[in-house]
Amino acid sequence: MNFLQQWLKRNGAVAGALAAPMLVMTVLAMMVLPLPPWLLDTFFTLNIALALMVMMVAAHMKRPLDFSVFPTVLLLTTLLRLSLNVASTRVVLLEGHTGPGAAGAVIESFGHFLIGGNFAVGLIVFIILVVINFVVITKGSERIAEVSARFTLDAMPGKQMAIDADLGAGLIDEKEAKRRRAEVGEEAEFFGSMDGASKFVRGDAVAGILILIINIIGGFAIGMAQHGLSAGQAADNYILLAVGDALVAQIPGLLISVAAAMVVSRVGKDEDVAGMVARQMFISWRVMAIAASVLFLLGVIPGMPHIFFLMFAALLGGLAWWRRQQDLAPKPVENAPATPANDGEATWDDLQPVDLLGLELGYRLLSMVDKNRQGDLLTRIKGVRKKFAQDVGFLPPAVHVRDNLELRPSAYRITLRGVVVGEGEVHPGLWLAIDPGGTGVPLIGTPTTDPAFGLPAHWIDERQKENAQMAGFTVVDSETVLATHLSHLMQVQAAKLLSRTETQELVEHVTRLAPKLIEEVVPKMISVAAFQKVLQLLLEEGVHVRDIRTIIESIAEHASQITEPIELARRVRTALAPAIVQQIYGPVKELEVIAIEPGLERLLMQALTGNNAGALDPGVAEMLSKSATDIANQQEEKGVPACLLVPDAIRSAMARLLRRAAPRLQVLAHSEIPETHLIRIGPILGQLAA
Repeated sequence: MNFLQQWLKRNGAVAGALAAPMLVMTVLAMMVLPLPPWLLDTFFTLNIALALMVMMVAAHMKRPLDFSVFPTVLLLTTLLRLSLNVASTRVVLLEGHTGPGAAGAVIESFGHFLIGGNFAVGLIVFIILVVINFVVITKGSERIAEVSARFTLDAMPGKQMAIDADLGAGLIDEKEAKRRRAEVGEEAEFFGSMDGASKFVRGDAVAGILILIINIIGGFAIGMAQHGLSAGQAADNYILLAVGDALVAQIPGLLISVAAAMVVSRVGKDEDVAGMVARQMFISWRVMAIAASVLFLLGVIPGMPHIFFLMFAALLGGLAWWRRQQDLAPKPVENAPATPANDGEATWDDLQPVDLLGLELGYRLLSMVDKNRQGDLLTRIKGVRKKFAQDVGFLPPAVHVRDNLELRPSAYRITLRGVVVGEGEVHPGLWLAIDPGGTGVPLIGTPTTDPAFGLPAHWIDERQKENAQMAGFTVVDSETVLATHLSHLMQVQAAKLLSRTETQELVEHVTRLAPKLIEEVVPKMISVAAFQKVLQLLLEEGVHVRDIRTIIESIAEHASQITEPIELARRVRTALAPAIVQQIYGPVKELEVIAIEPGLERLLMQALTGNNAGALDPGVAEMLSKSATDIANQQEEKGVPACLLVPDAIRSAMARLLRRAAPRLQVLAHSEIPETHLIRIGPILGQLAA
């Protein structure tokens, strides 16, 4: 035994590599070389054993990919049966005149014991088995395999996108995503192979019929012409042997066909077929009670076999009573976690961290996150996070959704680090018709305000939707309203969403893309904290950080002389000038800007630079803010971006001063205008202020 184990350990890989070719060569040799009856009995028994093993594996698998080698097994078992048919046909035709035992004990036993030695009965049984196998099982499994292959291939892009979405949302890591992609590919290949492999089973059934007919005709001819047997003797010998041979091959073929049908019709991934049947068919006591009642009524009808009907009625009735007792029994209470020995004393485990980004829902909005009720809010949130990452340049934290009974039933609340940054109210089943401006068409509904942008709107029902769209309203459902509000707030609060964790993950992401670039800058030339501050300063003014290479290269250029994050952010803005201008104006080359009246500009330069920085008179600051707000509104009404052009020295101070008064007003420095663009002076800030 030790010698055998050592030999297998040394030569196991070689033996495994040669096993499949040797099996194929053996099967092909069986078709050419004559086999003695005892060897035929051995291979027939092996064929039946293999069919039973395949059947059991198919019954106990939990998903089709657990038996991914099944198409190859199907080919090999079919080839084995056909080669046995050829070998047994040779023996039957050569030695059939000697008696029913000429082809071995297995064929003889099938011919005598299973069909009582009557070849007519055996022929009918064989035809019935072929009809069951060919018309019912094989035809159905072939159709299921064809449809499964088609739908699996059609569903591949959607499954790949779902995996990418989960990866982008941070729900899975790269390793899990790689495993899922491989599983999707293997599933498509498996059902594609099963679609073709099912033809083996069908061809095997056809071959069995043809081989039986050939054996009967050939046996009659050889027995009567060569061996001088009478028609009755030839029928007793050759037809009995042919039918026994056909049954020996057909029964394993039927088992393999059933296994193939079980593999392709498998649904679910949690348990095997036996467990699913037991759980799904015997889960309801009412079903068993009704079936027992019907059997009892049939059993008491005069002339019916009372014993059998009443016996099964009693069996199902007992199962129904037992199942009902289980349903009525009180459910066991799960053991509560063991309390610490301090008996209610506060511990550090009681301290729950504050969610960086949270969404609280009233109880009527819980259906929006329930997939069983067609709620797709979670899918929308995943899309919002993915779109934010693509536009802004970093992956935001996950949104923690929870219910809050303190809110109104249809209200929601968006929190950032535990602080409410937005709230609103939506009504599932209704549609929000948003007036983009000046439609003037009255709607039948509840007037409200769009929570994201403050536009006038109405909540309307399904019947008003088409009329509202034709009138020029923007009509969206409740999930879209909430997701849009969340997306808008994430854009506004992008700087606060970039925590140290997100910054570190961004650095690691850039390290994978450009390792040399990031290693030279972070943390050698600038710390992670300072790098985070530079990015936050950019995000506070609505500058996206997608072009992370340019940002890092600009920091590398200036970090050796400048350490202040505010000044570094100013240099980075200059490097990002083309992207900033395009983000504001789009692809146009002529930029209409708001200029500052020269006298006011000199005043601002004196008040906001040098030793007098921050010494601007409060009255001037208030009038300046009001004037900037009015001009920004005028520009937006004309459909022109509101952008103020100021000297470089006061750009940061002006941006901070006007941020609250006119949040949509962009402030650009002279150095941030690319040389490829032209400037057209529009309104003058200062004339109104004066």
